Amino acid sequence: MDISQETFDERIPVERSRAAQAQVAATAFLSLFSIVGLALYGLPFFYDFMVTEFGWTRAQVTSGNALSKLLVGPLFGFLAGWIVDRFGPRRLMLAGILMAGVALIGLSAMSALWMFYFFYLFNALGYVCGGPLPNQVLLSRWFDKSRGKAMGFAYLGIGIGGAIVPLLAHALTRQLGWHGALRTLGILVILIAFPMAYFVNESPEAQAEKQTGALQVPMGPVFKSSAFYLLAIGSMCSIAAVGGTSQHLKLFLSLDHGYAQAEIAKLISLVLGSSIGGRLLMGWLADRFPKKYVMLLIYLLVAAAIPFLFYASTPRMLYLFAIIFGIGVGGDYMIIPLMAAEIFGVRILGRLMGVILTADGIAEATAPMLVGYLYDVTKSYKIGFVLLIAMALLGAVAVTLLPRKIVAQRST
Repeated sequence: MDISQETFDERIPVERSRAAQAQVAATAFLSLFSIVGLALYGLPFFYDFMVTEFGWTRAQVTSGNALSKLLVGPLFGFLAGWIVDRFGPRRLMLAGILMAGVALIGLSAMSALWMFYFFYLFNALGYVCGGPLPNQVLLSRWFDKSRGKAMGFAYLGIGIGGAIVPLLAHALTRQLGWHGALRTLGILVILIAFPMAYFVNESPEAQAEKQTGALQVPMGPVFKSSAFYLLAIGSMCSIAAVGGTSQHLKLFLSLDHGYAQAEIAKLISLVLGSSIGGRLLMGWLADRFPKKYVMLLIYLLVAAAIPFLFYASTPRMLYLFAIIFGIGVGGDYMIIPLMAAEIFGVRILGRLMGVILTADGIAEATAPMLVGYLYDVTKSYKIGFVLLIAMALLGAVAVTLLPRKIVAQRST
């Protein structure tokens, strides 16, 4: 069912200065650098230390991410999106940055499994409130024709942060121990991201809507559109494949194949370094070609990369995996809001991405836990990796079924 153009094409004239756009892009860059690059991608680096020190299973150390997102996503995802659409992203981002930093500091001082779960809840809240959701809306409202480039630049923060954090965490661990390293990362998250988010301006649409008293666009027609469900299913499957692979990569290389910590840090850094090129490339492609086909390319890259892990005993194969997987990861998270804005417009993007990111968070949370459970039962990653490949391919199938023409005209 198509969504009526009148619902989404209520345009509000706004002024966008280049200086303000640069400030917005820099704010999103630093926020994603900290909350996703350092916090989200940094935590799996410490999983093997937790397994060794506390005697926890792989399912347990990956279940913190799973259970926290399963609880936080459904309870707060749509609410966070509503807050962003109603009040703008700034205040939500500030709260999220603080919670993400506190989560790492708390995890550095934990001594029991319940504390692990408790502080992981703060990590999930920080991700929902200060991570992709508010930044995607902020960027989509400030940028129109160059939206792909802007999103690609901001998402470089994830790639650069993710590329740096394994090397930084390794160096800090050697100097301070893993507890001190994790605590230092938490402090850095707040110091890097909070100041810019504090001074950023709300989107011009939000300011204009406050002046004109414009009402929020209803969500009902969205949920009657098949495009919404295809987009949700496709993104869930690909994000599950990415999350399941990323969360187990260090465990797989360290405990199963005996790679040294420094070598693993370099490999993980290469994955996130390759994602930098992936974000720039996919952002450039998204501004020039139908986003549906860019999305399909990304999902196929993720599916094509995972089989290289079956040859992990050969370092050359691992480096091929890191490059291909990194390019796919670079575009994966970034393409979802671009596609959503293309189909449904930007005035409902906060609530829409609140729903989609909640669904993606559930997929990203359960996939690592399922792979960990399969490993604990079979003592092998073979079945788990095959499952992740199948998820990525299913996501690609869903994307092929998305409409070629946009369902609703974009609003500026």
